[in-house]
Amino acid sequence: MDSLLNRYRNLSVLLLVIVAQLLLLAYQVRSSQDVRLIRVWSVTAVMPLARLVETVRTRTVSFLREYVALLDVRQDNGRMQRELGRLKMENQYLKTELGTADRARALSVFQSRSPSRTIAARIIGSGTGASSRVVFVDRGSSNGVAKGMAVVTPDGIVGKVIASYPTASQVVLVTDPSFAAGVVSQVHRVHGTLKGQGHSSCLVDYVQTEEKVAVGEWFYTSGDDRVFPKGLPVGQVRISRTGRIFKEIFLTPSGLQQGLEEVLIVLEGVHQPVPDGPQAPQPLHLLSPPPPDSAAAADQFTGVRGGLSTDADRLLERYRRIGEAQKHVFGEGAPGSRPPNFNLNPDAAGGAAAPAPAAPKTPASPAAPKP
Repeated sequence: MDSLLNRYRNLSVLLLVIVAQLLLLAYQVRSSQDVRLIRVWSVTAVMPLARLVETVRTRTVSFLREYVALLDVRQDNGRMQRELGRLKMENQYLKTELGTADRARALSVFQSRSPSRTIAARIIGSGTGASSRVVFVDRGSSNGVAKGMAVVTPDGIVGKVIASYPTASQVVLVTDPSFAAGVVSQVHRVHGTLKGQGHSSCLVDYVQTEEKVAVGEWFYTSGDDRVFPKGLPVGQVRISRTGRIFKEIFLTPSGLQQGLEEVLIVLEGVHQPVPDGPQAPQPLHLLSPPPPDSAAAADQFTGVRGGLSTDADRLLERYRRIGEAQKHVFGEGAPGSRPPNFNLNPDAAGGAAAPAPAAPKTPASPAAPKP
């Protein structure tokens, strides 16, 4: 390094002198905008580096700010998710409580209207087995429940008690293969035996092929099994066809359609007649009719019986008012008298109507000469 400087010492001194001269000139010379040339050079040389430093600083600050904001957003999101989960649980709980209250009210209404003495029970468990349809209820022998009692809901029969314990009872459902009950059809009074099939449908067996059972017809308990009181709904026929010996009738149990949570155990059954007509529809609530929108609409219904108006009623009212305006009484005119003018406006004054011309007088016959 020292040998290199010694070799090019004169050139180096010359370059230094030239640079110093340029700096002095730049310091002394001013641009057209009265700015020293050295200042222009220094600003031009430093500006790219300053721009790079400012860009890095701005992006770093923005990133840190967004990161901190993102942490707050994540915390708010987690809090909102927990709040949403809690509200969903509360909503589900309220829906369950509302459904339970509705079912309890339906059971209470059914108990008050049914002549049979019943006791409410809740499903607390189900039996084991692939084809078994057995449940446990929270009422037992201490509540008066005994083996062989019927279990129903307001929609239909559910099953019967097969075992009674002090605090619980075992109930076999109508869909269990071991279940059987006497039934009768609603329209043609066809008797048969309801049997469970291990799935959602039940079979009505021992119905002769010549008997008439239509699809959609309802079956009710017949009371022949001495378990279910007569007149309880069983289900609606889904399939009715001719078999080898007996008709093949499959129906869907109505007592299991709404699910099972609360049931009624029949302590003392009372037979009822099977209804003749179809199932009564649910009551429909209707609001009172709205008031008329204007006085014209109110005048339209004035004088009409019951506040309702038809074309015939309005035409009869128009004829009556035309008769009153022309002083005409319908049904009392003399034979040959002129009828009222129905082309006149009934709202016009009575004087606007043209008076009916008087009947022509019959000329008097000349007096007979005296003898």
